[in-house]
Amino acid sequence: MVASKPAPLTGIRAKNSRADGYGTVPTTSPPVSPTSTTSFADAEPGAVGDRDPSHDADLVTDREQRSLQRGLAQRHLSMLGIAGSIGTGLFLGLGGAVHTGGPLGALLGYAVIGGVVCCVQFALGEVCALMPVTGSFVRHSEFLVDPAMGFAVGWNLVYGNLLSIPSEITAICVLLKFWTDVNPAGFIVGFIALTSGVGMAFVRVFGEVEFAFALLKILLVVFLIILGLIINVGGIPGTEAIGFAYWRNPGPFVEYITEGNWGKFLGFWAVMTGAVFSFAGVESLAMAAAETQNPRRAIPRAVKRVFARIVIFYGLAVFVVGLLVPSNDERLDGSGDNVAQSPFVIAAQAAGIPAIASVVNAVVITSAWSASNQSLLAGTRVLYGLALKGQAPKIFLRTTSWGTPYMCVLLFTAFMFLSFMSLSNSAITVFWWLVMLTAAGVLVSWSAILFNHIRLLRAMKVQGIPVERLPWHNWWTKYTSPVGLFLCIVILFTSGFSVFTKGRWDASKFVSSYLDIPIVIAAYLFWKFFAKTKFVALDQIPLLDAFEQAEEQIVAEIEPATKKKKKGWIKVISWIWD
Repeated sequence: MVASKPAPLTGIRAKNSRADGYGTVPTTSPPVSPTSTTSFADAEPGAVGDRDPSHDADLVTDREQRSLQRGLAQRHLSMLGIAGSIGTGLFLGLGGAVHTGGPLGALLGYAVIGGVVCCVQFALGEVCALMPVTGSFVRHSEFLVDPAMGFAVGWNLVYGNLLSIPSEITAICVLLKFWTDVNPAGFIVGFIALTSGVGMAFVRVFGEVEFAFALLKILLVVFLIILGLIINVGGIPGTEAIGFAYWRNPGPFVEYITEGNWGKFLGFWAVMTGAVFSFAGVESLAMAAAETQNPRRAIPRAVKRVFARIVIFYGLAVFVVGLLVPSNDERLDGSGDNVAQSPFVIAAQAAGIPAIASVVNAVVITSAWSASNQSLLAGTRVLYGLALKGQAPKIFLRTTSWGTPYMCVLLFTAFMFLSFMSLSNSAITVFWWLVMLTAAGVLVSWSAILFNHIRLLRAMKVQGIPVERLPWHNWWTKYTSPVGLFLCIVILFTSGFSVFTKGRWDASKFVSSYLDIPIVIAAYLFWKFFAKTKFVALDQIPLLDAFEQAEEQIVAEIEPATKKKKKGWIKVISWIWD
């Protein structure tokens, strides 16, 4: 392995042809201006000299364009984040939040994490609009920070998704027991085949499947919220109005671990750390940027839509749950794998509507399968991106004629068979413990997204590039990204705080809360010493050509209608939903 260092900014070469180890590949980009520096497409920070040329950023972009196909439209992206984040955490997990923090504590906890999601989404959208590449923030970390950071974050994502897919299939088997005690082996085989089939198909098939599931989940959420409000005001015959009775007794907050205001604060904090994982998946909408039509325009639009819809749905859902079920209801304190523990089901049964349990169970099953599809897309595209950069075996670069990285899909399919561990109760206990090890990876990913954005803005300032040149920019993100990063780091290191309190030590919870931190650090140090990478200096990040390419493509892609000025409330609504 040849030592790598930041690329010099004085290198200039024509871009109308280049050798990439697969022959000469013509390109359509215009020649570089004599005044330009080494470009985003021409050089990779931390890799120059006689390093394998196939690792250069320009060849990666070219191979993506040749091997992958843009089958995802904007409507697919808008639903991907929703499909990935609205699932068991919403339908089953909100009850645990109310049980731990109380109705107001749960609402505040989800509100804070909703704010962090806002920081993450807008940071991701601004960077992706400039650099829409497969692997999203993994590749951004490599370009803006250090190739070793991209390696660590990328493999952490691959590792997490490899385990999350069989866990979702296992969850489906558990949920099916609500209706039948049939041996789940047949269901496991069936869902493995379905998931693999969607993964092997043209990416548009995946987009359509997730679009349908996301729409189904949105309809159910809206239905449950409306039903909950009707139950709360006594609109069901034979029931009385509840109002804010449970906010008065047992109260708006729950004393967690200890008594008094400190105990109420700990209850709120415990809700906040758990809420992170309910929102997990919102960052996945940009993972397939190279397979998205007009990504520089579609991704920012999707970011705004996903943020608005998820925050609204979760906020209303938490509020309604706090009205319907008292925080001291012991049925809320479950493991989260039984639909009978859903606060919506508890409230519906109390109102004399037991059929709601089967409806929720059916949608949660589709949610679990949808989440497995989401993990397959994110994991395979990150692995493909790692292989492009020489950070994973090149066998994972192989794609089908319709642009699916089939070797990546086959690897993930092999790990799906871990779901057969659900046939053994003791094995499934160990398996779920292993899956919990990946939980902190969500905060690691969010932290990487925010740090990438901070580095981009700082590099632009050092190089004298105005923020107005960004394809998509919001003035407040220079403040929200540092705040969001701080909160992510604090929550990451305090996520397992309960094990440090007197009499509550739990070795498995400690390991599951914190093992991901040394894993990521070890991966970073391994690649840093193995590849001899360096932290990229702000003035050596080749941003100029990235902006030139973005500006050229935006002019070619933008629709004339977008140039029309919008006024008043139409402008506000358009900003949120367009």
